[in-house]
Amino acid sequence: MTTTLNGGTLTVGEAITRLMPQGLPFRFTAYDGSSAGPEDAPVRLRLRNERGLSYLLTAPGDLGMARAYVTGDLEVEGAHPGDPHDALVHLMSNLRFTMPPPAELVRIVRGLGLNHLKPPPPPAEEHLPRWRRLLEGVRHSKERDAMAIRHHYDVSNRFYELVLGPSMTYTCAVFPHEDATLEEAQAEKYDLVCRKLDLKPGQRLLDIGSGWGGMVRHAAREYGVTALGVTLSRNQAGWAAEAIAREGLTGRAEVRFGDYRDVTEAGFDAVSSIGLTEHIGVRNYPAYFTFIRSRLRPGGRVLNHCITRRANYLRPETGAFIDRYVFPDGELTGSGRIIIEMQDTGLEVRHAENLREHYALTLRDWCRNLRDSWDACVAEVGTGTARVWGLYMAGSRIAFERNDLQLHQVLASRTDDGRSGFPLRPTWLS
Repeated sequence: MTTTLNGGTLTVGEAITRLMPQGLPFRFTAYDGSSAGPEDAPVRLRLRNERGLSYLLTAPGDLGMARAYVTGDLEVEGAHPGDPHDALVHLMSNLRFTMPPPAELVRIVRGLGLNHLKPPPPPAEEHLPRWRRLLEGVRHSKERDAMAIRHHYDVSNRFYELVLGPSMTYTCAVFPHEDATLEEAQAEKYDLVCRKLDLKPGQRLLDIGSGWGGMVRHAAREYGVTALGVTLSRNQAGWAAEAIAREGLTGRAEVRFGDYRDVTEAGFDAVSSIGLTEHIGVRNYPAYFTFIRSRLRPGGRVLNHCITRRANYLRPETGAFIDRYVFPDGELTGSGRIIIEMQDTGLEVRHAENLREHYALTLRDWCRNLRDSWDACVAEVGTGTARVWGLYMAGSRIAFERNDLQLHQVLASRTDDGRSGFPLRPTWLS
């Protein structure tokens, strides 16, 4: 079967061969019976229908590929959709695409059929593009931030239980040794944060972006502090309240549903921000760290834990797939920019640590959980959302493995009159 338009015919296999004259590192088959690439290639892609072709033609790059993959129009044969890591590694290591001259590109598109240039409706899992989100408020306003958080976190608590495991912790773990379990590593992460903050019984902790309350529960249970967490996800706050009551921590730990900017309490001994900076926007760092400083007592500490780029000059905006399907309005920058903004708001930076490899291991284990509980996850959120998560987590794992992304913990204090409260040498390493 070939597509005919204005006297020109071209199979999909012929078209992809022309688009990649240097050769394909995968075996490709299409709905029209055509194929391309070596038969013994370790990765096999199958385009199932014309809608998939239209996705690829109307949104070149990662967005079109994501649309076709999420709908199932494009399949990676032999790779589990819950963990396509190995297939992605092969494709990213060997795929070389050079845009053909405009005249050749026109011939290819015409040969496939100009009717394929009509964009199909995007998958239901896709969020609005940035320009259309203007109708939902100014970027990083309270209203629009709440919308973005709901898109990602108010999916299903049961789905997160299946993927994240019993800790219900959706941030980078810290593996004390290579054979540590994910639960051991998440507990070590929380404990490392507590040790860096030098928490002691009777102190008060503010945890910004507290998720399902893992940090406040660990700090209250293991260090005897009174901990207040805040999250923009109603689902997270509800789950955390139940966990706090179940663990007998009522009155010592709280997760409040709301915006951190609405927290009026002050005089905290410590502030933890674990996985929130990615959501607030780089331009808002001065206001964010000013707010944190205003909530600390003199000598109090803050620990900022977030994904960072490998260099500060790289653009902060995420790619189209991440922005539309995973983290709407998310922004990332280098650790240097974060340190500068903390210093410029009057915080004294005392220590920074890169945990890049630990996030790759964390994502490995989340993908394994998704793969092993695939049927239950699909029953909970649908095939499209489950495929989004498999693609997103496997791709993110590769980014951390290759040093395209990093994870930094930056520790600082509100140093007044030269008194930081820090000892001469770090105590959290012992």
